[in-house]
Amino acid sequence: MGKNLEVTSLLEKYIENFSQSLHPIQREIISYNETLGDIKRMQISVSQCHFLHLMIKISNAKNVLEIGTFTGLSTLSMSLALPEDGSVIALDKNLETNKIAQNFFNKANQKVKIKTIIKPALDSLIDIKKENIFFDIVFIDADKTNYTNYYETVIKLVKKNALIIIDNVLWHGEVADENNNDKFTNIIREFNSHVKNDNRVEQIILPIGDGLTICRKL
Repeated sequence: MGKNLEVTSLLEKYIENFSQSLHPIQREIISYNETLGDIKRMQISVSQCHFLHLMIKISNAKNVLEIGTFTGLSTLSMSLALPEDGSVIALDKNLETNKIAQNFFNKANQKVKIKTIIKPALDSLIDIKKENIFFDIVFIDADKTNYTNYYETVIKLVKKNALIIIDNVLWHGEVADENNNDKFTNIIREFNSHVKNDNRVEQIILPIGDGLTICRKL
Protein backbone atom coordinates (compact mmCIF):
# COMPACT_ATOMS: atom_id res chain seq x y z
CA MET A 1 0.00 0.00 0.00
CA GLY A 2 1.33 3.42 -0.92
CA LYS A 3 2.36 5.76 1.86
CA ASN A 4 0.31 8.92 2.35
CA LEU A 5 2.15 12.15 1.70
CA GLU A 6 2.85 14.67 4.41
CA VAL A 7 1.52 17.94 3.02
CA THR A 8 4.18 20.44 3.99
CA SER A 9 3.82 24.17 3.42
CA LEU A 10 6.21 23.83 0.46
CA LEU A 11 4.12 21.07 -1.12
CA GLU A 12 0.93 23.00 -0.36
CA LYS A 13 2.31 25.97 -2.29
CA TYR A 14 3.22 23.69 -5.20
CA ILE A 15 -0.31 22.27 -5.26
CA GLU A 16 -1.74 25.79 -5.23
CA ASN A 17 0.50 26.83 -8.15
CA PHE A 18 -0.69 23.92 -10.27
CA SER A 19 -4.38 24.19 -9.40
CA GLN A 20 -7.00 26.51 -10.80
CA SER A 21 -6.26 30.14 -10.05
CA LEU A 22 -8.29 31.81 -7.35
CA HIS A 23 -10.61 34.69 -8.15
CA PRO A 24 -8.98 38.08 -7.36
CA ILE A 25 -11.50 38.71 -4.57
CA GLN A 26 -10.79 35.32 -3.02
CA ARG A 27 -7.15 36.36 -2.88
CA GLU A 28 -8.15 39.71 -1.42
CA ILE A 29 -10.09 37.98 1.37
CA ILE A 30 -7.09 35.79 2.16
CA SER A 31 -4.81 38.83 2.28
CA TYR A 32 -7.24 40.65 4.55
CA ASN A 33 -7.50 37.67 6.90
CA GLU A 34 -3.71 37.62 7.21
CA THR A 35 -4.00 40.95 9.05
CA LEU A 36 -6.36 39.57 11.70
CA GLY A 37 -3.90 37.64 13.84
CA ASP A 38 -4.82 34.28 15.34
CA ILE A 39 -8.50 34.55 14.35
CA LYS A 40 -7.47 33.99 10.72
CA ARG A 41 -7.55 30.26 11.60
CA MET A 42 -11.31 30.47 11.02
CA GLN A 43 -10.64 30.78 7.28
CA ILE A 44 -10.84 27.66 5.13
CA SER A 45 -7.72 26.58 3.23
CA VAL A 46 -7.07 27.26 -0.45
CA SER A 47 -7.45 23.54 -1.19
CA GLN A 48 -10.86 23.64 0.47
CA CYS A 49 -11.87 26.59 -1.72
CA HIS A 50 -11.12 24.49 -4.80
CA PHE A 51 -12.82 21.42 -3.34
CA LEU A 52 -16.08 23.24 -2.54
CA HIS A 53 -16.03 24.86 -5.98
CA LEU A 54 -15.58 21.48 -7.67
CA MET A 55 -18.26 19.75 -5.59
CA ILE A 56 -20.82 22.33 -6.65
CA LYS A 57 -19.82 22.08 -10.30
CA ILE A 58 -19.91 18.29 -10.57
CA SER A 59 -23.12 17.92 -8.53
CA ASN A 60 -24.94 20.63 -10.51
CA ALA A 61 -26.00 22.17 -7.21
CA LYS A 62 -28.21 25.25 -7.21
CA ASN A 63 -29.26 25.70 -3.60
CA VAL A 64 -26.51 25.90 -0.99
CA LEU A 65 -26.65 26.46 2.76
CA GLU A 66 -23.62 27.58 4.75
CA ILE A 67 -23.37 27.60 8.54
CA GLY A 68 -20.47 29.85 9.53
CA THR A 69 -19.43 32.62 7.14
CA PHE A 70 -16.57 34.55 8.83
CA THR A 71 -15.23 37.01 6.22
CA GLY A 72 -16.77 35.17 3.29
CA LEU A 73 -14.06 33.05 1.65
CA SER A 74 -16.02 29.78 1.67
CA THR A 75 -19.24 31.57 0.75
CA LEU A 76 -17.65 33.26 -2.23
CA SER A 77 -15.90 30.04 -3.32
CA MET A 78 -19.27 28.31 -3.54
CA SER A 79 -21.16 31.22 -5.05
CA LEU A 80 -18.65 31.59 -7.88
CA ALA A 81 -19.26 27.94 -8.82
CA LEU A 82 -23.05 28.26 -8.91
CA PRO A 83 -25.05 28.97 -12.07
CA GLU A 84 -26.65 32.38 -12.45
CA ASP A 85 -29.90 31.11 -10.92
CA GLY A 86 -28.10 29.47 -7.98
CA SER A 87 -28.08 30.81 -4.43
CA VAL A 88 -26.26 30.54 -1.11
CA ILE A 89 -27.95 31.18 2.22
CA ALA A 90 -25.12 32.04 4.62
CA LEU A 91 -25.73 31.92 8.38
CA ASP A 92 -23.56 33.71 10.93
CA LYS A 93 -24.12 35.59 14.18
CA ASN A 94 -21.24 38.08 13.89
CA LEU A 95 -22.49 41.34 12.41
CA GLU A 96 -19.05 42.92 12.06
CA THR A 97 -17.38 40.12 10.11
CA ASN A 98 -20.53 39.78 8.03
CA LYS A 99 -20.32 43.41 6.95
CA ILE A 100 -16.78 42.72 5.77
CA ALA A 101 -17.92 39.58 3.94
CA GLN A 102 -20.74 41.43 2.19
CA ASN A 103 -18.28 44.04 0.96
CA PHE A 104 -16.25 41.27 -0.67
CA PHE A 105 -19.40 39.74 -2.19
CA ASN A 106 -20.26 43.10 -3.73
CA LYS A 107 -16.76 43.51 -5.17
CA ALA A 108 -16.99 40.06 -6.76
CA ASN A 109 -20.45 40.81 -8.22
CA GLN A 110 -21.93 37.92 -6.29
CA LYS A 111 -24.33 39.74 -3.98
CA VAL A 112 -27.39 38.68 -5.96
CA LYS A 113 -26.59 34.99 -5.32
CA ILE A 114 -25.85 35.34 -1.59
CA LYS A 115 -28.35 35.90 1.21
CA THR A 116 -26.84 36.42 4.65
CA ILE A 117 -28.76 35.93 7.88
CA ILE A 118 -27.32 37.37 11.07
CA LYS A 119 -28.41 35.55 14.22
CA PRO A 120 -27.65 32.24 15.96
CA ALA A 121 -27.66 29.57 13.27
CA LEU A 122 -29.98 27.18 15.11
CA ASP A 123 -32.61 29.93 15.24
CA SER A 124 -32.15 30.62 11.54
CA LEU A 125 -32.46 26.91 10.75
CA ILE A 126 -35.82 26.79 12.52
CA ASP A 127 -37.04 29.62 10.29
CA ILE A 128 -35.68 27.95 7.15
CA LYS A 129 -37.38 24.67 8.04
CA LYS A 130 -40.72 26.49 8.26
CA GLU A 131 -40.21 27.79 4.71
CA ASN A 132 -39.86 24.22 3.40
CA ILE A 133 -36.58 24.99 1.59
CA PHE A 134 -34.34 22.07 0.58
CA PHE A 135 -30.66 22.22 -0.30
CA ASP A 136 -28.28 20.41 -2.64
CA ILE A 137 -25.18 21.12 -0.54
CA VAL A 138 -24.72 22.20 3.08
CA PHE A 139 -21.34 23.37 4.40
CA ILE A 140 -20.89 23.43 8.19
CA ASP A 141 -17.97 25.40 9.65
CA ALA A 142 -19.20 27.07 12.84
CA ASP A 143 -19.02 26.56 16.62
CA LYS A 144 -17.99 22.97 17.29
CA THR A 145 -20.21 22.51 20.34
CA ASN A 146 -23.26 22.62 18.08
CA TYR A 147 -21.94 20.42 15.25
CA THR A 148 -24.28 17.55 16.07
CA ASN A 149 -27.24 19.92 16.43
CA TYR A 150 -26.47 21.51 13.07
CA TYR A 151 -26.04 18.14 11.43
CA GLU A 152 -29.28 16.73 12.82
CA THR A 153 -31.18 19.81 11.67
CA VAL A 154 -29.77 20.10 8.16
CA ILE A 155 -30.13 16.42 7.32
CA LYS A 156 -33.86 17.13 7.25
CA LEU A 157 -33.26 20.07 4.89
CA VAL A 158 -31.36 18.23 2.15
CA LYS A 159 -32.59 16.18 -0.76
CA LYS A 160 -31.68 12.58 -1.51
CA ASN A 161 -28.07 12.42 -2.83
CA ALA A 162 -27.41 15.90 -1.43
CA LEU A 163 -24.06 16.56 0.24
CA ILE A 164 -23.37 17.69 3.78
CA ILE A 165 -19.75 18.84 4.14
CA ILE A 166 -18.27 19.53 7.58
CA ASP A 167 -14.95 21.26 8.31
CA ASN A 168 -12.38 20.73 11.10
CA VAL A 169 -13.19 17.06 11.66
CA LEU A 170 -9.50 16.12 12.11
CA TRP A 171 -8.95 18.99 14.57
CA HIS A 172 -5.27 19.60 13.77
CA GLY A 173 -4.71 15.83 13.93
CA GLU A 174 -5.53 15.74 17.63
CA VAL A 175 -8.54 13.42 17.23
CA ALA A 176 -6.16 10.52 16.58
CA ASP A 177 -4.07 11.15 19.71
CA GLU A 178 -5.52 8.87 22.39
CA ASN A 179 -3.72 10.84 25.09
CA ASN A 180 -5.46 14.08 24.13
CA ASN A 181 -8.68 14.59 26.09
CA ASP A 182 -9.12 18.29 25.44
CA LYS A 183 -12.77 19.38 25.50
CA PHE A 184 -13.01 20.33 21.84
CA THR A 185 -11.03 17.32 20.69
CA ASN A 186 -13.56 15.10 22.42
CA ILE A 187 -16.45 17.07 20.94
CA ILE A 188 -15.10 16.45 17.43
CA ARG A 189 -14.48 12.77 18.21
CA GLU A 190 -18.06 12.35 19.41
CA PHE A 191 -19.37 14.13 16.33
CA ASN A 192 -17.31 11.93 14.01
CA SER A 193 -18.68 8.84 15.75
CA HIS A 194 -22.20 10.18 15.43
CA VAL A 195 -21.84 10.59 11.66
CA LYS A 196 -20.07 7.25 11.26
CA ASN A 197 -23.01 5.49 12.91
CA ASP A 198 -25.69 7.34 10.93
CA ASN A 199 -27.32 4.95 8.45
CA ARG A 200 -29.02 7.85 6.66
CA VAL A 201 -25.77 8.78 4.93
CA GLU A 202 -22.60 7.39 3.46
CA GLN A 203 -19.53 9.36 4.43
CA ILE A 204 -15.80 9.79 4.06
CA ILE A 205 -13.22 11.97 5.82
CA LEU A 206 -10.69 13.62 3.54
CA PRO A 207 -7.46 15.19 4.88
CA ILE A 208 -8.02 18.51 3.13
CA GLY A 209 -7.28 21.58 5.24
CA ASP A 210 -8.19 20.64 8.80
CA GLY A 211 -10.20 17.64 7.59
CA LEU A 212 -13.51 17.53 5.72
CA THR A 213 -16.29 15.00 6.20
CA ILE A 214 -18.39 14.56 3.07
CA CYS A 215 -21.78 12.90 3.59
CA ARG A 216 -24.17 11.85 0.85
CA LYS A 217 -27.75 11.50 1.99
CA LEU A 218 -29.17 8.10 1.06
